[in-house]
Amino acid sequence: MTTTRRILGIYLRGFCMGAADAVPGVSGGTIALLTGIYERLIAAITALTAGNARQLVRDARNGDRRAVVRSLSELDVGFLAVLGAGIVTAVVSVLRLISWLLAVSPVEVYGFFFGLIGASAVVLSRDVSTDTRGERAAVVGGFVLAFVASGYAAAGLSTSLPVLFFAGVIAVSAMVLPGMSGSLLLLVIGQYEYMSTALSGFTDALVAVLQGGGVGPVYQTGIPVVTFLLGAVVGLLSVAHAVRAAFSRNREVTVAFLVSLVFGALRAPVEQASVELAAMGTNWTRYWIRSFVLFAIAGIAVVVVLEWVSTREAQFESVTDRQAER
Repeated sequence: MTTTRRILGIYLRGFCMGAADAVPGVSGGTIALLTGIYERLIAAITALTAGNARQLVRDARNGDRRAVVRSLSELDVGFLAVLGAGIVTAVVSVLRLISWLLAVSPVEVYGFFFGLIGASAVVLSRDVSTDTRGERAAVVGGFVLAFVASGYAAAGLSTSLPVLFFAGVIAVSAMVLPGMSGSLLLLVIGQYEYMSTALSGFTDALVAVLQGGGVGPVYQTGIPVVTFLLGAVVGLLSVAHAVRAAFSRNREVTVAFLVSLVFGALRAPVEQASVELAAMGTNWTRYWIRSFVLFAIAGIAVVVVLEWVSTREAQFESVTDRQAER
């Protein structure tokens, strides 16, 4: 395979991951697993430590080009850069669409999210064990945490810079786990719609600058986006490592906790839809309930199709492996 084709393949995988992560209930980590880059991604992320970064800076200051190239290769920076470009392209594109949809049909969009989240939770629950006291405690704790947080956030969690920084930390941490969605966690803490709109505004301001406009709107719209990204960097270098360590030490308890978070998060789209209805001066009439349910069914259908594709892919790989052994 040529270098160009390899780069394009990594970029497209990143695009698929970004598109998945931009939608609550669908996991970019799962896409990485299905496309065969999950282990490489985790290895590259866990190699990004403060110590390695300091060593790279020292080598660059000393003018040691060979050491710099070697460090960049060991950190798999090229892979992360191309993958990241694909993720960013998809996230910006999908969130612009969702931001518009939330402005014109918020209840239907949150109904769709409810279906995605609920179906994903059912699929993920097949890996949950509740045999031990610790696993049962993790299930209860995760559900209660997400359920309470969803209600609190909908009731008025602010969009201050510290909150946005925290949102970036937890969103990027979820990206490294198959089945967990960073957008879902943003929805739980009430920041999903705000960040979708903020990112759309920031990209619009950048386009305006390229067309000869002023830079003032870039600074204004860029503050929340940059704050969120700073939190994401911190999460990538710290919390994501801790989550992976917990996953490695006690997989069963960690999985039980994470999946129960998804079940508890089912309250979030309902609460957000209720807020939107209140803003429109109405409530849950028969019409809105029917719309919410119909789009929830559509969300369930999407997960069913993704699960079917995943199963067929696993079966194909199993057959291929058996043929190779022969």
